[in-house]
Amino acid sequence: MQIAISGNIGAGKTELTKLLSKHYGYRAVFGPTDENPYLASFSEDMRRWSFNMVVHSLYANFQQLAELRDSGENFIKDRSLYDDACIFAPNLQSMGLMNSRDLATYTNLFDLFYTLLPKPDLMIYLRGDVTTLIRHIQKRGREYENSIRLDYLTNLNDRYENWAENYEGKMIVVNTDECDFVEDRAALGQIINQIDAEFNSLFA
Repeated sequence: MQIAISGNIGAGKTELTKLLSKHYGYRAVFGPTDENPYLASFSEDMRRWSFNMVVHSLYANFQQLAELRDSGENFIKDRSLYDDACIFAPNLQSMGLMNSRDLATYTNLFDLFYTLLPKPDLMIYLRGDVTTLIRHIQKRGREYENSIRLDYLTNLNDRYENWAENYEGKMIVVNTDECDFVEDRAALGQIINQIDAEFNSLFA
Protein backbone atom coordinates (compact mmCIF):
# COMPACT_ATOMS: atom_id res chain seq x y z
CA MET A 1 0.00 0.00 0.00
CA GLN A 2 1.35 3.40 -1.01
CA ILE A 3 -0.06 6.66 0.35
CA ALA A 4 1.27 10.01 -0.86
CA ILE A 5 0.67 13.35 0.84
CA SER A 6 0.80 16.53 -1.24
CA GLY A 7 0.27 20.17 -0.46
CA ASN A 8 1.85 23.59 -0.43
CA ILE A 9 4.74 24.69 1.77
CA GLY A 10 3.47 24.78 5.36
CA ALA A 11 0.41 22.61 4.70
CA GLY A 12 1.47 20.00 7.27
CA LYS A 13 2.68 17.14 5.06
CA THR A 14 5.50 16.06 7.35
CA GLU A 15 3.37 16.07 10.50
CA LEU A 16 0.55 14.11 8.89
CA THR A 17 3.03 11.62 7.46
CA LYS A 18 4.39 10.96 10.95
CA LEU A 19 0.94 10.69 12.54
CA LEU A 20 -0.46 8.32 9.91
CA SER A 21 2.71 6.23 9.88
CA LYS A 22 2.38 5.72 13.63
CA HIS A 23 -1.33 4.86 13.36
CA TYR A 24 -1.07 2.36 10.52
CA GLY A 25 2.40 1.02 11.21
CA TYR A 26 3.52 2.01 7.73
CA ARG A 27 7.00 3.28 6.94
CA ALA A 28 7.23 7.08 6.92
CA VAL A 29 9.18 8.30 3.89
CA PHE A 30 10.50 11.82 3.46
CA GLY A 31 11.82 13.34 0.26
CA PRO A 32 15.62 13.57 -0.07
CA THR A 33 15.44 17.36 -0.57
CA ASP A 34 18.16 18.26 1.93
CA GLU A 35 20.60 15.95 0.14
CA ASN A 36 20.28 17.81 -3.16
CA PRO A 37 23.80 19.06 -4.03
CA TYR A 38 22.31 21.98 -5.98
CA LEU A 39 20.31 23.36 -3.05
CA ALA A 40 22.87 25.97 -1.96
CA SER A 41 23.66 27.01 -5.54
CA PHE A 42 19.97 27.30 -6.32
CA SER A 43 19.44 29.61 -3.35
CA GLU A 44 22.23 31.88 -4.64
CA ASP A 45 21.25 31.92 -8.33
CA MET A 46 17.82 30.41 -8.97
CA ARG A 47 17.78 31.10 -12.71
CA ARG A 48 21.14 29.43 -13.31
CA TRP A 49 20.53 26.33 -11.20
CA SER A 50 16.75 25.75 -11.38
CA PHE A 51 16.95 23.02 -14.04
CA ASN A 52 19.76 21.17 -12.26
CA MET A 53 17.86 21.44 -9.00
CA VAL A 54 14.59 19.94 -10.24
CA VAL A 55 16.22 17.22 -12.36
CA HIS A 56 18.28 15.99 -9.43
CA SER A 57 15.18 16.07 -7.22
CA LEU A 58 13.27 14.02 -9.79
CA TYR A 59 16.07 11.47 -10.01
CA ALA A 60 16.44 11.18 -6.22
CA ASN A 61 12.71 10.75 -5.68
CA PHE A 62 12.47 8.18 -8.48
CA GLN A 63 15.36 6.20 -6.99
CA GLN A 64 13.73 6.32 -3.56
CA LEU A 65 10.35 5.16 -4.90
CA ALA A 66 11.95 2.38 -6.96
CA GLU A 67 13.69 1.03 -3.85
CA LEU A 68 10.43 1.17 -1.91
CA ARG A 69 8.62 -0.65 -4.70
CA ASP A 70 11.20 -3.43 -4.65
CA SER A 71 11.03 -3.70 -0.85
CA GLY A 72 7.30 -4.44 -0.90
CA GLU A 73 6.79 -2.27 2.20
CA ASN A 74 3.64 -0.32 2.96
CA PHE A 75 4.61 3.34 3.17
CA ILE A 76 3.39 6.91 3.46
CA LYS A 77 5.38 9.49 1.52
CA ASP A 78 5.72 13.16 2.34
CA ARG A 79 5.46 14.76 -1.12
CA SER A 80 5.08 12.90 -4.38
CA LEU A 81 6.60 13.12 -7.84
CA TYR A 82 3.62 15.28 -8.76
CA ASP A 83 4.61 18.11 -6.42
CA ASP A 84 7.79 18.88 -8.34
CA ALA A 85 6.56 18.02 -11.84
CA CYS A 86 3.08 19.55 -11.77
CA ILE A 87 3.58 22.41 -9.32
CA PHE A 88 7.09 23.62 -8.61
CA ALA A 89 8.83 23.17 -11.98
CA PRO A 90 6.07 24.92 -14.00
CA ASN A 91 6.00 27.66 -11.40
CA LEU A 92 9.75 28.25 -11.85
CA GLN A 93 9.14 28.59 -15.58
CA SER A 94 6.28 31.05 -15.08
CA MET A 95 8.51 33.14 -12.81
CA GLY A 96 11.16 33.36 -15.52
CA LEU A 97 13.57 31.17 -13.56
CA MET A 98 13.52 28.26 -16.03
CA ASN A 99 13.19 28.49 -19.79
CA SER A 100 10.57 26.60 -21.78
CA ARG A 101 13.11 24.25 -23.36
CA ASP A 102 14.41 23.10 -19.98
CA LEU A 103 10.87 22.65 -18.65
CA ALA A 104 9.98 20.52 -21.70
CA THR A 105 13.05 18.32 -21.14
CA TYR A 106 12.22 17.97 -17.47
CA THR A 107 8.59 17.12 -18.24
CA ASN A 108 9.67 14.42 -20.71
CA LEU A 109 11.86 12.85 -18.02
CA PHE A 110 8.97 12.93 -15.55
CA ASP A 111 6.63 11.31 -18.08
CA LEU A 112 9.14 8.49 -18.58
CA PHE A 113 9.68 7.92 -14.85
CA TYR A 114 5.94 8.08 -14.28
CA THR A 115 5.41 5.02 -16.50
CA LEU A 116 7.98 2.99 -14.58
CA LEU A 117 6.53 3.34 -11.08
CA PRO A 118 3.24 2.24 -9.53
CA LYS A 119 0.88 5.13 -8.86
CA PRO A 120 -0.08 5.94 -5.25
CA ASP A 121 -2.99 3.85 -4.03
CA LEU A 122 -4.25 6.95 -2.28
CA MET A 123 -3.35 10.62 -2.56
CA ILE A 124 -4.02 12.99 0.34
CA TYR A 125 -4.09 16.65 -0.67
CA LEU A 126 -3.71 19.17 2.14
CA ARG A 127 -5.51 22.34 1.09
CA GLY A 128 -4.84 25.54 3.02
CA ASP A 129 -5.40 29.25 2.69
CA VAL A 130 -2.19 31.26 2.41
CA THR A 131 -2.74 32.79 5.86
CA THR A 132 -2.88 29.28 7.34
CA LEU A 133 0.29 28.29 5.49
CA ILE A 134 2.15 31.36 6.75
CA ARG A 135 1.07 30.65 10.33
CA HIS A 136 2.40 27.10 10.06
CA ILE A 137 5.66 28.26 8.46
CA GLN A 138 6.24 30.83 11.20
CA LYS A 139 5.42 28.30 13.90
CA ARG A 140 8.00 25.76 12.76
CA GLY A 141 10.67 28.43 12.35
CA ARG A 142 12.82 27.06 9.54
CA GLU A 143 15.34 29.78 8.75
CA TYR A 144 15.48 29.11 5.01
CA GLU A 145 11.69 29.62 4.78
CA ASN A 146 11.73 33.11 6.29
CA SER A 147 12.11 34.78 2.89
CA ILE A 148 9.18 33.01 1.18
CA ARG A 149 6.98 35.62 -0.44
CA LEU A 150 3.21 35.84 -0.20
CA ASP A 151 2.74 35.92 -3.97
CA TYR A 152 4.95 32.84 -4.33
CA LEU A 153 2.75 30.83 -1.95
CA THR A 154 -0.37 32.15 -3.68
CA ASN A 155 0.88 31.05 -7.10
CA LEU A 156 1.73 27.61 -5.76
CA ASN A 157 -1.71 27.35 -4.17
CA ASP A 158 -3.39 28.12 -7.50
CA ARG A 159 -1.34 25.41 -9.20
CA TYR A 160 -2.13 22.87 -6.48
CA GLU A 161 -5.85 23.56 -6.85
CA ASN A 162 -5.73 23.08 -10.61
CA TRP A 163 -3.71 19.87 -10.23
CA ALA A 164 -6.04 18.44 -7.58
CA GLU A 165 -9.10 19.21 -9.69
CA ASN A 166 -7.67 17.20 -12.58
CA TYR A 167 -5.95 14.41 -10.62
CA GLU A 168 -6.79 10.95 -11.92
CA GLY A 169 -6.85 8.56 -9.00
CA LYS A 170 -8.17 8.18 -5.48
CA MET A 171 -7.75 11.39 -3.52
CA ILE A 172 -8.79 12.69 -0.11
CA VAL A 173 -8.84 16.47 0.28
CA VAL A 174 -8.18 17.81 3.80
CA ASN A 175 -8.97 21.47 4.49
CA THR A 176 -6.24 22.48 6.91
CA ASP A 177 -7.97 25.82 7.63
CA GLU A 178 -10.63 23.86 9.50
CA CYS A 179 -8.82 20.65 10.43
CA ASP A 180 -5.93 20.98 12.90
CA PHE A 181 -4.92 17.32 12.92
CA VAL A 182 -1.76 18.04 14.93
CA GLU A 183 -3.49 19.52 17.97
CA ASP A 184 -6.96 17.98 17.61
CA ARG A 185 -7.07 14.18 17.80
CA ALA A 186 -10.70 14.20 16.72
CA ALA A 187 -9.68 15.96 13.51
CA LEU A 188 -7.00 13.34 12.93
CA GLY A 189 -9.60 10.67 13.57
CA GLN A 190 -11.80 12.11 10.84
CA ILE A 191 -8.93 11.84 8.34
CA ILE A 192 -8.25 8.25 9.42
CA ASN A 193 -11.93 7.39 8.96
CA GLN A 194 -11.78 8.78 5.40
CA ILE A 195 -8.66 6.75 4.67
CA ASP A 196 -10.22 3.58 6.09
CA ALA A 197 -13.25 4.11 3.87
CA GLU A 198 -10.98 4.40 0.84
CA PHE A 199 -9.06 1.29 1.93
CA ASN A 200 -12.32 -0.64 2.10
CA SER A 201 -13.24 0.45 -1.41
CA LEU A 202 -9.79 -0.57 -2.70
CA PHE A 203 -10.18 -4.10 -1.40
CA ALA A 204 -13.92 -4.50 -1.99
